[in-house]
Amino acid sequence: MKPFVRNVLLAAALATAPLAANAQAATDEALTEINQYFNGIQTMRGEFVQFGPDGSRTQGRFAISRPGKVRFFYDRPSSLDIIADGTSVAVRDRRRNTQDIWPLSKTPLRFLLDNTIDLTADAKVTDVKVAPDLISVRIEEDTAFGEGALTLLFDSETKELKQWNVVDGKGQETSVSIYNVSTGVDVDPDLFEIDYQPVIGDKRRSGGR
Repeated sequence: MKPFVRNVLLAAALATAPLAANAQAATDEALTEINQYFNGIQTMRGEFVQFGPDGSRTQGRFAISRPGKVRFFYDRPSSLDIIADGTSVAVRDRRRNTQDIWPLSKTPLRFLLDNTIDLTADAKVTDVKVAPDLISVRIEEDTAFGEGALTLLFDSETKELKQWNVVDGKGQETSVSIYNVSTGVDVDPDLFEIDYQPVIGDKRRSGGR
């Protein structure tokens, strides 16, 4: 390599190094603040809007009690009901009277419901983008639905969770946005009870509990 070209490349590398270091520092700071905010929350309640892979729109209410518990109440005409009781996740269809059960540890919900979240140390975090309005964190891992990805979107200023997008092993994406959120609220523990008794057409996944 000619000395002139080598010197130009070296100068370019030296010039961009501080930028890369600053970007990494901003990313680490953002993730640390998200950890602190989210780990300070034990209960949460609010409303959600969900968009499915086919563009369908559903909405409803949700309640979270960490660690491990969540309940999604879908408004009509949807007949779905999703419950995590700390061990398993049940997806019930009231109209069809069916129930699918998966281990919580094998679903994307576990990242929201873990007792302690540490995005700075989680090896499954593959990408972080810090923008003026939103911080996006992409997590990839194997789930009960195959290889997939979860993207969490946080408010850049408050570090509040605003949305998550789930891409399954087939590349189908589902997005959930939450609003009117209250934290540190009283939540009835009975909301998170799963009825493990067989129902008509019950579809149980191995290792569900």
